[in-house]
Amino acid sequence: MNDRIEAFLTMLARGQDSAMLRFSLGNEYYGQGELTEAIPHLRAALELDRNYSAAWKLLGRALNDTGDASEAMSIFEEGIRIATNNGDRQAAKEMTVFLKRLRRQMDLL
Repeated sequence: MNDRIEAFLTMLARGQDSAMLRFSLGNEYYGQGELTEAIPHLRAALELDRNYSAAWKLLGRALNDTGDASEAMSIFEEGIRIATNNGDRQAAKEMTVFLKRLRRQMDLL
């Protein structure tokens, strides 16, 4: 566990829960390759803020990386809808690319 994760967990233990803190934890775990640790924090970020486009995108990637392509596609679809509604074109565009890749991969299987 790195120092950033420890600091974020300390903040969480103090009751400083927020979408940004949960996303930051998920992002750090994802960066460390600890996907099963990242996913619940990314889900928690979305429970706290359904409009957090970056959390939708990273959750989809983490789910895909754990082999759950079907759930990842659902997350990307919802994330694209939300990002588009919020005017977050870049996030919507990135998730659209990930979704297209997943669909192509699923067609090849």
